[in-house]
Amino acid sequence: MPEPVKKTVSAFSKKPKTAEVTAGSTAVFEAETEKSGVKVKWQRAGTDITDSEKYVIRAEGNKHSLTINNVGKEDDVTYAVIAGSSKVKFELKVKEPEKSETVTPAEAAPAPAASESPAPPVESSQNTEVAPAGTQPGEPVDPIGLFLTRPQDGEVTVGGNITFTATVAGESLLKKPAVKWFKGKWMDLGSKVGQHLQLHDSYDRNKKVYTFEMEIIEANMTFAGGYRCEVSTKDKFDSSSFNLTVNEAPVPGDLDIRTAFRRTTEGQDEGGEFNFSSLLKKRQDDIHGYFVLTPFPLSCPSGCCVFSRTVSCIILECSSFLRSTNRGEAKSEAQADVWEILRKAPPSEYEKIAFQYGITDLRGMLKRLKRMKREEKKSTAFLKKLDPAYQVDKGQKIKLMVEVANPDADVKWLKNGQEIQVSGSKYIFEAVGNKRILTINHCSLADDAAYECVVGEEKSFTELFVKEPPILITHPLEDQMVMVGERVEFECEVSEEGATVKWEKDGIELTREETFKYRFKKDGKKQYLIINESTKEDSGHYTVKTNGGVSVAELIVQEKKLEVYQSIADLTVKARDQAVFKCEVSDENVKGIWLKNGKEVVPDERIKISHIGRIHKLIIEDVTPGDEADYSFIPQGFAYNLSAKLQFLEVKIDFVPREEPPKIHLDCLGQSPDTVVVVAGNKLRLDVPISGDPAPTVIWQKVNKKSNLLRSNEDSVTPSETGNDLNTDSELLFESEGRVRVEKHEDHCVFIIEGAEKEDEGVYRVIVKNPVGEDKADITVKVIDVPDPPEAPVISNIGEDYCTVQWQPPKYDGGQPVLGYILERKKKKSYRWMRLNFDLLKELTYEAKRMIEGVVYEMRIYAVNSIGMSRPSPASQPFMPIAPPSEPTHFTVEDVSDSTVTLKWRPPERIGAGGLDGYIVEYCKDGSSEWMPALPGLTERTSALIKDLVTGDKLHFRIKAINLAGESGAAIIKEPITVQEILQRPKIWLPRQLRQTLVKKVGETINIVIPFQGKPRPKITWMKNGQTLDSKDVGIRNSNTDTILFIRKAELHHSGEYEITLQIENMTDKVAITIQIVDKPGPPQSIKLVDVWGFNAALEWTPPEDDGNAQILGYTVQKADKKTMEWYTVFDRYRRTNCVVSDLIMGNEYFFRVFSENVCGLSEAAATTKNPAYIQKTGTTYKPPSYKEHDFSEPPKFTHPLVNRSVIAGYNTTLSCAVRGIPKPKIFWYKNKMDLSGDAKYRMFSKQGVLTLEIRKPTPFDGGCYTCKAVNECGEAEIECRLDVRASQ
Repeated sequence: MPEPVKKTVSAFSKKPKTAEVTAGSTAVFEAETEKSGVKVKWQRAGTDITDSEKYVIRAEGNKHSLTINNVGKEDDVTYAVIAGSSKVKFELKVKEPEKSETVTPAEAAPAPAASESPAPPVESSQNTEVAPAGTQPGEPVDPIGLFLTRPQDGEVTVGGNITFTATVAGESLLKKPAVKWFKGKWMDLGSKVGQHLQLHDSYDRNKKVYTFEMEIIEANMTFAGGYRCEVSTKDKFDSSSFNLTVNEAPVPGDLDIRTAFRRTTEGQDEGGEFNFSSLLKKRQDDIHGYFVLTPFPLSCPSGCCVFSRTVSCIILECSSFLRSTNRGEAKSEAQADVWEILRKAPPSEYEKIAFQYGITDLRGMLKRLKRMKREEKKSTAFLKKLDPAYQVDKGQKIKLMVEVANPDADVKWLKNGQEIQVSGSKYIFEAVGNKRILTINHCSLADDAAYECVVGEEKSFTELFVKEPPILITHPLEDQMVMVGERVEFECEVSEEGATVKWEKDGIELTREETFKYRFKKDGKKQYLIINESTKEDSGHYTVKTNGGVSVAELIVQEKKLEVYQSIADLTVKARDQAVFKCEVSDENVKGIWLKNGKEVVPDERIKISHIGRIHKLIIEDVTPGDEADYSFIPQGFAYNLSAKLQFLEVKIDFVPREEPPKIHLDCLGQSPDTVVVVAGNKLRLDVPISGDPAPTVIWQKVNKKSNLLRSNEDSVTPSETGNDLNTDSELLFESEGRVRVEKHEDHCVFIIEGAEKEDEGVYRVIVKNPVGEDKADITVKVIDVPDPPEAPVISNIGEDYCTVQWQPPKYDGGQPVLGYILERKKKKSYRWMRLNFDLLKELTYEAKRMIEGVVYEMRIYAVNSIGMSRPSPASQPFMPIAPPSEPTHFTVEDVSDSTVTLKWRPPERIGAGGLDGYIVEYCKDGSSEWMPALPGLTERTSALIKDLVTGDKLHFRIKAINLAGESGAAIIKEPITVQEILQRPKIWLPRQLRQTLVKKVGETINIVIPFQGKPRPKITWMKNGQTLDSKDVGIRNSNTDTILFIRKAELHHSGEYEITLQIENMTDKVAITIQIVDKPGPPQSIKLVDVWGFNAALEWTPPEDDGNAQILGYTVQKADKKTMEWYTVFDRYRRTNCVVSDLIMGNEYFFRVFSENVCGLSEAAATTKNPAYIQKTGTTYKPPSYKEHDFSEPPKFTHPLVNRSVIAGYNTTLSCAVRGIPKPKIFWYKNKMDLSGDAKYRMFSKQGVLTLEIRKPTPFDGGCYTCKAVNECGEAEIECRLDVRASQ
């Protein structure tokens, strides 16, 4: 397909337009450039304009203006504005100011401006001629373009005519310029010339001006729009655009039909006639669409119609009379193209065309049209042309091949009218015998164009369509779940870079809106859909589509909710210790502030604030009494306030006597042990104040399990000393630097557990001893943690887009009750898990919805307690949401016999992603409710034959469709079916084309299918001419509903009458078919040359012995001059067996031959006269003088020698020389004395004595001494040269 001409990008965003002003006023032209700062130049008649009082030039940013003050007639020229390489031309039209004096009606009559002849009146033909802006002598012409006058904008009423005129100066042109008229951008009107469009051109030799006209006839509303006229010469080009406005036909409101029907003569009685002819002539344009209601009958002068009381639509009833007014104008046009119109029109339109163009002798014209032969011009240069079109996939190669008549002919290949040059490996030209091949490698969209092969003056055209391969989606979209206001980015990967894809949301295509809600981005093969700030309305299914695939993903947008997994706790710390407030929230992106007694905490060297993931910490080093306060954490954007209290523990040392028993100072000593709760993984630091003198020994013991003793290293403790207080299985350990340790200070001891674990949970006993006494206390340490992950969930109740998820509680709840569960899902091939709930699930089941049918999913569970969220459970077994298909449709009974029932149905309307495994057919007896399978297993067909049924049973049948999801609903036949053969008379349904003789040619295949009916299955018998058919010669195939006669290769003896007989018991039906096998006839017999006289010869012959089993349609008589023996047809399809051949040339001898012809064509051979017919000359015979014949013979002689050559291997090369000799010598070529005439690698040419040897793709082996030898009867000559073949680098 021809590529459109690429439009040059203009530097102007706003162009100045042609303006019309009154003389003496001011004209302003404005232009805007795409970029500011561009230098703009204004021209008048090809000369640059400078800023002056007359011409004022302004430039502000990208806006430029030209103001012309005090416009005069001399300013009526062409102007231009230039920016860079862009140039825009426009005109200033100056009109004279209106005159105030009164104008008489005669003077006021409009006259066409600059028109050669006045336009006809509007009332008769509605013609309008658009006058071009004429140029008076002495006025400056357009120096930039070729036009003297350009076509101007025009206006016409529907049904009217209009003419656009353009003139071109021919004084400086060597030949007539080429002019094209266009509608819109590309529609060439040269091919649209016809009833509504005519193009004319003329040349005035005196003025040397070319005039081109475009006439639009009977305009309608579709003709409105922009037009363009282009004129081009050898080195110049110009164009002019103009507009055509088509107005609706005016509807006159003052038509009074009663006043029009006035009498032709006043004073006559009422019986006078109406001047109906003048009425129609006057009102033919206004009467369309009007209804006439008259209180009396009317008749038109032509007598073709009568108007009654309710007569309506005059134009329809008397159209012949109305059309007569325009027939004179359309007559000349109809004579010009009516033959072509009739030739192309279908027969059903003939009468309409005759009525439209006023044809009176339609039958005579159709007879002449039938006799006109459409002889298709046969190509002399091409044996085989290019196909009309070719198609190739992008990136593949294609070969365009033609066959030329002359094997030595040179061809040219053109692409979009431009000759294709050899460039690299893109185009490969081949010449193999008569074939010329163009190979296009690695086809791209740029190769989608029109191609032509040129041989001399003949051309062969074709179009190449390059088909892009389907774009596949290699990485699909993934489901996403976001919070309101978050950014969403869908990503997929396609198989080709820069591919065009289509995005949809819930089936509606997404586009760039004014608010830029959606952004589409391409990055190589990756495609992105970006939603900057998501809202609840953005939830849904998003689809990306290419021409080779579809991918769907779901977006869930949730309201922002924040969950507190761990709140801050109250702290009691001593001086110079560390206080850590810690909390954990569900969103790691949430920031917050810390408050101390309502005031924001400002971090410094001692106070630090950290935010790592979901955990927020406030750390206070070296606690002082001033740090005791209420501390709060407030997440930004949420109405939460997490508070805790920091208590400062002040240790008071009182004076004690020298001897004091040890004492443990705990606030909560009592019957039940004190409980300290620590979160797993956190550090436990327990300060226990003690007193005693001398300093006591501190022993820590875990009493609820195997006890480990930790003691101070200041005093040694023997097992005998403490054995009574400890368990028998306890083991004493000295304090160490391990994870669990004790630090001893003067007035207190510190029990530390680094990274608390579940095994650290229990009751710890602290014992202090000195010689005065001992004291002990029990402290319960409880370690709480996140729950263990639940086991893999179980999927059940799978539907089309939903399923039920079930799970069990975790085996260990982390020491805190489970608050709920969080459920996530993902696609099987994806790595992104999507959360399904933000509110914790309290139950152990959940119904997941909004899944995509046919996609494989996995589920997993999180358990949540007050500490936090557990690790995820193992993924569930993969599952696919599918639904059973709908029930089968059109379930009917096709046939019933004594023991079988044949059923048929159509597939379900909805099958779904689970596919269709098959159908199950069941039946039950009438009155019973027990359904039994009719077929073993499933059937994939849409029909079934149920066998082994009991005759007389009444059965109900039903069918279900089965797939992975289960069974569909049942399709049931409402009425019971009785198992009993229905007797049906045999009947043959002979096809209509077989009711007449079937004619086939010898060698064709005969396949006759004859349907019939009859039950039970009838007996079928075929007979030919009363004889049984030979099964070896003719094939017969029978079924329950038809019988087939098959002959693979027809012969003449297959002709005859074939009879088919159907028999059921004593009932029969017969039908006969006549088959006629035809072949080409034999040649006529005994042709005779009866007589020769003057310029005539009489021939006779007898019909052929073999007529090919068909009627002889005629004979073809041909003649041939004895000198040339070239045959020419004299008579075609001649019916008689004798003829007279006339117009023979005197003095020549002729042979004659006759072919016979039937429906298969001409006979293979012809009957030819034995003796020639001599046409004798009349009058005086000329005796030429006798001269001695000159001997022109000479031996061969080489006039141009062979030249030694050195060539590169792989490229065709030629050796050439020239020889002279009479008679023409025979040429022999040798290589190293070996004859080359039988080698296909070498081609030898001889043209006008120039001898050429072509060596195809030579190799180094082809190097050597080549000899050319010329021989005739007068002698011989030889010449040789040396050929070196170099290997390619």
